[in-house]
Amino acid sequence: MNLQDNDFTLFGLPEQFAQERAAIDTRWKELQRQAHPDRFAAQGAAAQRIAMQWSVRINEAYQRLKEPLKRAAYLCELRGAPINAESNTAMPAAFLMEQMAWREALDDAASAADLDALDVQLGRARQQTLRGIAQSLDESGNAAEAARQVRALMFIERFAQDVQSRFEQLGQ
Repeated sequence: MNLQDNDFTLFGLPEQFAQERAAIDTRWKELQRQAHPDRFAAQGAAAQRIAMQWSVRINEAYQRLKEPLKRAAYLCELRGAPINAESNTAMPAAFLMEQMAWREALDDAASAADLDALDVQLGRARQQTLRGIAQSLDESGNAAEAARQVRALMFIERFAQDVQSRFEQLGQ
């Protein structure tokens, strides 16, 4: 193992968006067992520090690989199309219109049923966007298009949190 390897190489996974979560979890557990500092106790403090570095590196990779949004952003970056969400907020007009409609629906939501309907819309949009990311990264190799879709997914995820907050407000 090499600390400089990308996350996919470290985990022995193909460098693609489509991944089985169970395979990522299994590999993470295997790598953590191999690198656990307690396994190096007899070899002294220096070996334990190196094992700790490995453990941290493995955990960082796991956090990126297990979450589709983080995995997609990481792949875009590896392929030369960083997300730059802070400075690149350009979105297609249709997506901007959809965002506005969702915001209005959230503002107008008066019941849990209204929020449920909005949550279903967001779930569909999330799945559609994830399919688009997979197609862009794994099939057409268009990292720039995938980066645009990742930015859209970031909005969807943040907005879904707003919807959940509104559910909590209704419950009080």
